[in-house]
Amino acid sequence: MSSDRWEDFSDLFREGRQPLPRAWADVFGPLRKGTVDDLVIVGQIGQSLDGRIATESGHSKYINGPAGLVHLHRLRALVDAVVVGVGTAIADDPQLTVRRVAGPQPARVVIDPKGRLCAHARMFADNGVRRLLITAQGTRCAPPCGVEVLNLPVTDGQLAPSAILAALAGYGMRRILIEGGANTISRFLAAGCLDRLHVMVAPIILGAGGPGLILPSLERADQAPRMPIRVHKIEDDVLFDCDLSAQRVAVGVAKKST
Repeated sequence: MSSDRWEDFSDLFREGRQPLPRAWADVFGPLRKGTVDDLVIVGQIGQSLDGRIATESGHSKYINGPAGLVHLHRLRALVDAVVVGVGTAIADDPQLTVRRVAGPQPARVVIDPKGRLCAHARMFADNGVRRLLITAQGTRCAPPCGVEVLNLPVTDGQLAPSAILAALAGYGMRRILIEGGANTISRFLAAGCLDRLHVMVAPIILGAGGPGLILPSLERADQAPRMPIRVHKIEDDVLFDCDLSAQRVAVGVAKKST
């Protein structure tokens, strides 16, 4: 895929009426419109062949190659909001901006139930883009000026993924990227709150380290649900585009049957 036409494509993608060029539609077309409701929620994770997102020491820059990182920035350019958990925000201090491709900047959202993220975090930088901190009701937070705070009720000691998405939908955000970390993506997956999961696999083996997904164990392998997938070779990396819409719970305005 060449990047010289990307800016035109991102505009066309958001406009929503005209067909997409095939070169881009195979990868990004499924993210254009929701099938369950008016939201599209995609999770993105980059990992090694043996399913690791970091070494045992926590080092992760960069497991995926340059093309895999460009894919992540393309996803950011197509969504209304990019979401990370507070653990990732503290450990990696990400900017969550679109830099490797042309395109609009998404709102930056951190899930921070206890108000742990410091005011100097790079994702809080005031560059004209909306910034949101989602925390538990009753938590005292002191984010920088301009950062919006969403207070949500705690369920079983955590903020429910469906409540988070409903709150973002209430702010007008319809296309949402859950970028990390492993625990956050796993919670959205387990809760049936992802339409797609993009797993970018790098041709390396780390041997030990943090797992990409952390889910309840199964007794038998044949109990594991199978899902439709699309596979794309992106230079040295391989993208597994997993269709999770069959298990997605309705969060926004439900689609009407015809």
